[in-house]
Amino acid sequence: MDQKELSLGLEFGSTRIKATLIDRCFIPVAEGSFEWENSYENGVWTYPYSEIIGGMRDCYADLKKNFADKYGVPLTTFGAAGVSGMMHGYIPLGPEDQPLAPFRTWRNTLTGRAASELTGLFGFNIPQRWSIAHLYQAALDGERHLFELCRLATVSVLVHLLLTGEYVAGIGEASGMFPVDPLTNDYDARMERIFDGLIADRGYPWKLRRVLPRVLCAGELAGRLTPFGAAMLDPSGDLKPGVPFAPPEGDAGTGMVATDSVAARTGNVSAGTSDFAMIVTDRPMGVHREIDVVATPAGLPVAMVHCNNCTSDINAWAGLFGELASALGSRISRNALFELLFTRALEGDPDCGGLMNYNYVSGEGVTGLDAGRPLFTRTPDSRFTLSNFMRTQLLSALATLKIGLDILVNEENIPIDTLRAHGGFFRTREVGQRMLSAAVGAPVSVTATAGEGGPYGMALLASYMLMKEEGETLERFLADRVFANARTVTVTASGEDIAGFAAFLERYKKGLPVERAAAELL
Repeated sequence: MDQKELSLGLEFGSTRIKATLIDRCFIPVAEGSFEWENSYENGVWTYPYSEIIGGMRDCYADLKKNFADKYGVPLTTFGAAGVSGMMHGYIPLGPEDQPLAPFRTWRNTLTGRAASELTGLFGFNIPQRWSIAHLYQAALDGERHLFELCRLATVSVLVHLLLTGEYVAGIGEASGMFPVDPLTNDYDARMERIFDGLIADRGYPWKLRRVLPRVLCAGELAGRLTPFGAAMLDPSGDLKPGVPFAPPEGDAGTGMVATDSVAARTGNVSAGTSDFAMIVTDRPMGVHREIDVVATPAGLPVAMVHCNNCTSDINAWAGLFGELASALGSRISRNALFELLFTRALEGDPDCGGLMNYNYVSGEGVTGLDAGRPLFTRTPDSRFTLSNFMRTQLLSALATLKIGLDILVNEENIPIDTLRAHGGFFRTREVGQRMLSAAVGAPVSVTATAGEGGPYGMALLASYMLMKEEGETLERFLADRVFANARTVTVTASGEDIAGFAAFLERYKKGLPVERAAAELL
């Protein structure tokens, strides 16, 4: 095996740091992972910076071991690499690139005033989790670290900087930091001037352009692995410097790539700790607080419905059932437990039999909640069975996403004919697809490689940079070379399932004041 024909994708997800190594036929040849979890400290959802570095090293060490076990040789290089991660959030860096404040992740809902003011001034929706909302909220709160600010990063921008020394962002990632202009493939100059004027009297020694990473599009060279970066990623010394890196991207962009959903009028759903739908648009949209406008890694505009909460509550209930199974002497594996629970949901009533669940571990922007309290409830005459309980968990994980998608369909007249899906929610055969299809009323497809997820998408972006021919677009590269013969499974929900989800959603909307009260009182 010629290791210089391999491409590495390294992604910092919400629950795992994952690495995927693919060959020139785009087939995964090795993988590694490191499990981590955000913590709620001093009112902030965060990860420690030490774990970003330590977790990356452990993930890469796991990849190296997997590669050596399979092929009997050490992994010393690859043809191209790239870093992706959780979009949005806030990592302010000082003069020596030292963090000036705890990492504030996408899950935080602390920036309501800033997001609202910027949306009004820009005439463009700025969600609470975007980096610019965090930056302006820090200014409104008088945080002193802004006087030392030199660079603003997301997790993928920070890791790329540490590995290559280059302060850049892929346009998909950049579009979740500050609005981008699809005509220039750069930050929106008009909004940039508005922001600089907004903070002009605060005495900061910087303007916005200076503290934002340079924007690059898919296929562009974004730097090379430095000796410092090689030692940081692989302290054993086996990894050689000089590997070319693709622009760092967000997990939304890598999800689009992993599902071949980067062309206009295509769409995909990623469902894991959070869930989001990405619909690549071919025309301008109105301003909706529930809809983000971001970009594909190639710069096309995307309507994004992002929900903070998806599988965390399901995972918690599965943990409880697993504890019960263990107490009864069962040795069922975690994967087998999830498959059992998800499959039971197929036997439930289409409308969940009078059960209701709100899976809000944290606040939820689509439904206007700044804090969450996981809440399960039922009517006295409900059909309280395991099948209905699990179906309720799965439908509630998709309910907020459906509310946002209805805005695209009903107010913007953007049709959803089919969706491609990936993420842990779809790991059990057919179940997640059928539930999502019931929600959107359209077929849902999953490719054979969809389970590889974001790191696979990032590895494909690295391969595109390495292998693209003159004038070959990312859309054509994926359609003609990567996914031309991909195995795909498509599931379409029955009319009964679709009607059941609609009935469930109406009860879900009516009960939202109960969830709001729980967040205020508990």
